[in-house]
Amino acid sequence: MTGPMPGASAQSAATDAVRQAYYDRISKHDMAPLWEVLKGLVPKEPNTPCVPAIWHFDDAKKLVMEAGAIITAKEAERRVLVLENPAMRGRSRITQSLYAGLQLILPGEVAPAHRHTASAIRFVLDGEGAYTAVEGERAVMRRGDFIITANWAAHDHGHDGKGPMIWLDVLDLPTVNFFDAAFSEHLERESQSNTKQDGDSWARFASGVLPDGAQVRKDRSPIVNYPYAKMKPILTRMRDSDEIDPRHGARIRYANPLTGGWATPIMGPHLSLLPKGFKGKPYRSTDGAIFACVEGEGTTTIDGKDFGWKAGDVFVAPSWKSYSHKTNGEAVLFGISDRPAQEALGIWREES
Repeated sequence: MTGPMPGASAQSAATDAVRQAYYDRISKHDMAPLWEVLKGLVPKEPNTPCVPAIWHFDDAKKLVMEAGAIITAKEAERRVLVLENPAMRGRSRITQSLYAGLQLILPGEVAPAHRHTASAIRFVLDGEGAYTAVEGERAVMRRGDFIITANWAAHDHGHDGKGPMIWLDVLDLPTVNFFDAAFSEHLERESQSNTKQDGDSWARFASGVLPDGAQVRKDRSPIVNYPYAKMKPILTRMRDSDEIDPRHGARIRYANPLTGGWATPIMGPHLSLLPKGFKGKPYRSTDGAIFACVEGEGTTTIDGKDFGWKAGDVFVAPSWKSYSHKTNGEAVLFGISDRPAQEALGIWREES
């Protein structure tokens, strides 16, 4: 029979005491032993604190509309209900790197002009007639439209139409704040002067030609609004020609037409058509993804749990958690993640 040597436990306790006394001494000099925290700093694989979650539009719309009776868009500056990941309440983020919220604007209202270091996108979930003005171009917004507010671009929102309008905001605020690089500025005017025609950036830069002498920027798309009316036919063509990815369906990437790269440097947006009867293969990647249903309905299994969704619903699949989509009828999903930033840093990885 074998066992610990006599006195081994006492020797171990003495060693622990010596080490702890040492740790206490170096702590006074703002130092810590790497060997005590190494496993947490360098894990074998991603171990996100985020959890899968879904916000059903039928429920969310009632709460967003209630905010419209409590505070005006001008008073709030941006009347938004933040979508907080349930595992990170109070931190105003849906994934570790991205912020998301549902914004409401009512007829006749204006959300005043400002600008900030963080880039923002708007994806319209409900209503029509509102607009986002970006650097002098007014983009009229319709359901399914994808709108970009680039880094430090002056922007405001307004509503000349009828009925409420709700859209999904996604910003790279947590990433910018991680680098302690955030700035913001309130402009002296509520609304910008329209120096360009509505839809000017799409007409100029999505045509396959460029105005001679146009400035070419590699870090952002020159297009303000990618209309859903222009996107859906592309997805339909892909479906009809059987260009169906077994994981993502017929999927397009919102791109910078001048470079073919991502539309924004940190956030990577997609639009996917899932054909009737689609049963996606399991997929996971290091970029936690936010999804919004444009039309149709289906179920996404994330980390073994089923999340049923339909038009307007928003859900999140955290980093390195396996997910798969399934539909009965045809459906369209918008998705966005921090993939461009991870690719630029050389750390993005996928598995399927």
